[in-house]
Amino acid sequence: MNPDIIFLLLSAIFLFLGLGITYWVHHQYQIDIEIPRSPPPEPSASPLISIIVPARNEARNIRKCLFALTSQTYPNIEIIVVDDRSSDETPRILGELQAGIHEKSSTGLKPLVNIVQGKLLPEGWAGKPHALHQGYLHASGSWLCFIDADTFARPELIASAFLAANHLQADLLSMLTDQELGSFWEKTILPIVFTALSVGFPAQRVNDPSKPDAIANGQFILIRRAVYERVGGHEAIRSEIAEDKALAAQVKGAGYRLVLGDGRSLARTRMYTSFSEIWEGWTKNIYLGLRDRVWLLAFGGLVGLIGALVLPVWSFLSIAWALRGGEWMAYLAAMAALGLWGYLLYHRIRICRAMRISPAYAFTLPLGAFIFTMMMLASAYYVLSGKGVTWRGRSYS
Repeated sequence: MNPDIIFLLLSAIFLFLGLGITYWVHHQYQIDIEIPRSPPPEPSASPLISIIVPARNEARNIRKCLFALTSQTYPNIEIIVVDDRSSDETPRILGELQAGIHEKSSTGLKPLVNIVQGKLLPEGWAGKPHALHQGYLHASGSWLCFIDADTFARPELIASAFLAANHLQADLLSMLTDQELGSFWEKTILPIVFTALSVGFPAQRVNDPSKPDAIANGQFILIRRAVYERVGGHEAIRSEIAEDKALAAQVKGAGYRLVLGDGRSLARTRMYTSFSEIWEGWTKNIYLGLRDRVWLLAFGGLVGLIGALVLPVWSFLSIAWALRGGEWMAYLAAMAALGLWGYLLYHRIRICRAMRISPAYAFTLPLGAFIFTMMMLASAYYVLSGKGVTWRGRSYS
């Protein structure tokens, strides 16, 4: 068969497959439950909520995090910070904050902050589950709220989450927070990562009690203490690196109500600020979060390579063919390539706007997709080879 006809046929197949995959991927991320901002309940209807913040080398974030938590409108909270053996300025900052907050607490203006000095990591435990478990042991509330130190709450966060959990009859309520993206690498890579997560764990399926899908966002988890204890708490998932997903699976698997909502108006998070932090953070999570869905890992890797390599090469070859006098078949192939690019960029621009970054970052898709694919492969290699992953100065095999 004529090579030109073969190329044109492949272009047509690639166009229709690309349109279908692009549509499917970008229509998975809708969240069916929004957590609205709400005024606080009456003190008589406000059970004690224990907010537990794990902090390991969080000098960059801990001050801002705690100021936001001590400004909550919910009338009955306690704040427990677990200093997980930090080696940076975190202990000094916590001491200064505790003294200042304690002084204001004596006038009734601020809730007291209890700082727990983390113990040595026992054999068989991962760092974050151990820190959260230690915080739980010091907690008195009938609800437990786990918040990461890089998450910054609006004043209405706890009140809104508590009222939403009661309204939805949720035993564990987690929410997706607004993401702050500052550096070039954050804006290039993280929108790809969040799109992939929405494909792997669609919120509608997570919120459907009849579906097995379970995930939570460790940046914010609100759980009934009684339910937490019945499923074994973090002690039951002590070795899990992706402890948020593991806790959600424990809760939903035991028949309790799991809710994942849109909380972007209530809190924001700055996860990583550099390429090295992004690489370390996501190579830690990707394989461990999807090891029970190998097909999804393979699909993600394939789509990533297509977006990073095949689509740019196909477009270049089609346009070069047309410019070199390939006549109508070359023009059709070039139109197919450019049409798919246009449709894909339309969706990526929408995501950029939703994440409040320049639409120009839609054009970094090949680079972001390539790095994401490499992170997936590296994550699988680190785990399957026994080399292990590294996080916050600790290695896990």
